[in-house]
Amino acid sequence: MRIFLAGIIQGSLVEPAIHCQGWRDAVRDVLARHYPGADVYCHYESHPNSIAYELPEILATLEDGNAKAAASDVVVCWLPSASMGTGLEMYLAQQAGAVVLAVTPMAANWVVRAYSDRILPDLDALDAFCASGELDELLRAKGRSE
Repeated sequence: MRIFLAGIIQGSLVEPAIHCQGWRDAVRDVLARHYPGADVYCHYESHPNSIAYELPEILATLEDGNAKAAASDVVVCWLPSASMGTGLEMYLAQQAGAVVLAVTPMAANWVVRAYSDRILPDLDALDAFCASGELDELLRAKGRSE
Protein backbone atom coordinates (compact mmCIF):
# COMPACT_ATOMS: atom_id res chain seq x y z
CA MET A 1 0.00 0.00 0.00
CA ARG A 2 1.28 3.45 -0.96
CA ILE A 3 0.48 6.19 1.56
CA PHE A 4 1.15 9.88 0.92
CA LEU A 5 1.46 12.28 3.86
CA ALA A 6 -0.13 15.61 2.99
CA GLY A 7 -0.49 18.53 5.32
CA ILE A 8 0.10 22.10 6.22
CA ILE A 9 3.56 23.49 5.57
CA GLN A 10 3.24 27.25 5.00
CA GLY A 11 -0.52 27.57 5.41
CA SER A 12 -1.47 31.23 5.65
CA LEU A 13 1.86 32.45 6.99
CA VAL A 14 2.83 35.64 5.17
CA GLU A 15 6.54 35.42 5.95
CA PRO A 16 8.78 32.71 4.44
CA ALA A 17 8.30 30.29 7.33
CA ILE A 18 6.69 26.93 7.98
CA HIS A 19 4.39 25.44 10.60
CA CYS A 20 5.73 22.79 12.97
CA GLN A 21 6.16 19.54 11.07
CA GLY A 22 6.30 17.22 14.10
CA TRP A 23 2.91 15.78 13.16
CA ARG A 24 4.58 13.75 10.43
CA ASP A 25 6.38 11.45 12.89
CA ALA A 26 3.22 10.99 14.95
CA VAL A 27 1.19 10.02 11.86
CA ARG A 28 3.98 7.70 10.68
CA ASP A 29 3.89 5.97 14.09
CA VAL A 30 0.15 5.33 13.77
CA LEU A 31 0.54 3.99 10.25
CA ALA A 32 3.50 1.78 11.19
CA ARG A 33 1.49 0.27 14.03
CA HIS A 34 -1.42 -0.73 11.78
CA TYR A 35 0.20 -1.02 8.34
CA PRO A 36 3.84 -1.98 8.94
CA GLY A 37 4.39 -2.99 5.31
CA ALA A 38 3.06 0.25 3.84
CA ASP A 39 5.27 2.49 1.71
CA VAL A 40 4.78 5.88 3.41
CA TYR A 41 5.99 8.86 1.38
CA CYS A 42 6.48 12.34 2.80
CA HIS A 43 7.06 15.03 0.19
CA TYR A 44 8.29 17.50 2.80
CA GLU A 45 11.02 15.09 3.91
CA SER A 46 12.16 14.91 0.29
CA HIS A 47 12.25 18.73 0.14
CA PRO A 48 13.14 20.02 3.63
CA ASN A 49 14.53 23.31 2.28
CA SER A 50 11.66 23.99 -0.09
CA ILE A 51 10.86 27.29 1.62
CA ALA A 52 13.95 28.68 -0.13
CA TYR A 53 13.05 27.37 -3.60
CA GLU A 54 12.59 29.74 -6.54
CA LEU A 55 9.73 29.52 -9.04
CA PRO A 56 11.00 26.85 -11.47
CA GLU A 57 11.81 24.49 -8.59
CA ILE A 58 8.56 25.42 -6.79
CA LEU A 59 6.53 24.41 -9.84
CA ALA A 60 8.44 21.16 -10.35
CA THR A 61 8.09 20.28 -6.66
CA LEU A 62 4.36 21.01 -6.62
CA GLU A 63 3.78 18.95 -9.76
CA ASP A 64 5.82 16.04 -8.41
CA GLY A 65 3.93 16.07 -5.11
CA ASN A 66 0.58 16.30 -6.87
CA ALA A 67 1.47 13.32 -9.08
CA LYS A 68 2.65 11.25 -6.11
CA ALA A 69 -0.52 12.02 -4.16
CA ALA A 70 -2.67 10.99 -7.12
CA ALA A 71 -0.69 7.75 -7.54
CA SER A 72 -1.13 6.76 -3.88
CA ASP A 73 -3.64 4.33 -2.44
CA VAL A 74 -4.18 6.49 0.67
CA VAL A 75 -3.55 10.17 1.33
CA VAL A 76 -3.48 11.22 4.98
CA CYS A 77 -4.04 14.97 5.27
CA TRP A 78 -3.02 16.86 8.41
CA LEU A 79 -5.00 20.09 8.48
CA PRO A 80 -5.04 21.99 11.77
CA SER A 81 -5.84 24.96 9.53
CA ALA A 82 -6.22 25.60 5.81
CA SER A 83 -3.54 24.55 3.34
CA MET A 84 -3.85 25.32 -0.37
CA GLY A 85 -1.26 22.71 -1.35
CA THR A 86 -3.01 20.01 0.64
CA GLY A 87 -6.31 21.02 -0.95
CA LEU A 88 -4.78 20.39 -4.38
CA GLU A 89 -3.40 17.04 -3.29
CA MET A 90 -6.76 16.02 -1.79
CA TYR A 91 -8.62 16.89 -4.96
CA LEU A 92 -6.18 15.11 -7.28
CA ALA A 93 -5.98 12.03 -5.07
CA GLN A 94 -9.78 11.80 -4.81
CA GLN A 95 -10.13 12.16 -8.59
CA ALA A 96 -7.59 9.35 -9.07
CA GLY A 97 -9.50 7.01 -6.74
CA ALA A 98 -7.28 7.16 -3.64
CA VAL A 99 -8.70 7.00 -0.14
CA VAL A 100 -8.39 10.48 1.38
CA LEU A 101 -8.33 10.81 5.16
CA ALA A 102 -8.44 14.29 6.68
CA VAL A 103 -7.23 14.77 10.23
CA THR A 104 -8.68 18.16 11.04
CA PRO A 105 -10.98 20.17 13.26
CA MET A 106 -12.31 21.83 10.07
CA ALA A 107 -15.15 19.35 9.48
CA ALA A 108 -17.35 22.11 8.03
CA ASN A 109 -14.81 23.18 5.38
CA TRP A 110 -16.16 22.53 1.89
CA VAL A 111 -12.90 21.22 0.42
CA VAL A 112 -12.43 18.88 3.38
CA ARG A 113 -16.02 17.66 3.11
CA ALA A 114 -15.98 17.27 -0.67
CA TYR A 115 -12.68 15.44 -1.07
CA SER A 116 -12.32 13.33 2.09
CA ASP A 117 -13.48 9.78 2.49
CA ARG A 118 -13.25 10.22 6.26
CA ILE A 119 -12.81 13.28 8.44
CA LEU A 120 -11.11 12.54 11.74
CA PRO A 121 -10.77 15.17 14.46
CA ASP A 122 -7.34 14.20 15.79
CA LEU A 123 -4.50 11.68 15.91
CA ASP A 124 -6.32 9.40 18.37
CA ALA A 125 -9.26 9.20 15.98
CA LEU A 126 -6.88 8.29 13.13
CA ASP A 127 -5.39 5.55 15.30
CA ALA A 128 -8.83 4.17 16.19
CA PHE A 129 -9.93 4.38 12.56
CA CYS A 130 -6.93 2.37 11.38
CA ALA A 131 -7.42 -0.17 14.19
CA SER A 132 -11.10 -0.63 13.32
CA GLY A 133 -10.49 -2.03 9.85
CA GLU A 134 -12.49 0.77 8.21
CA LEU A 135 -9.52 1.83 6.10
CA ASP A 136 -9.27 -1.69 4.73
CA GLU A 137 -12.97 -1.53 3.82
CA LEU A 138 -12.53 1.80 2.03
CA LEU A 139 -9.54 0.42 0.12
CA ARG A 140 -11.55 -2.60 -1.00
CA ALA A 141 -14.50 -0.42 -1.99
CA LYS A 142 -12.23 1.72 -4.18
CA GLY A 143 -10.40 -1.28 -5.63
CA ARG A 144 -7.10 -0.34 -3.99
CA SER A 145 -4.57 -2.69 -2.45
CA GLU A 146 -4.35 -3.15 1.31
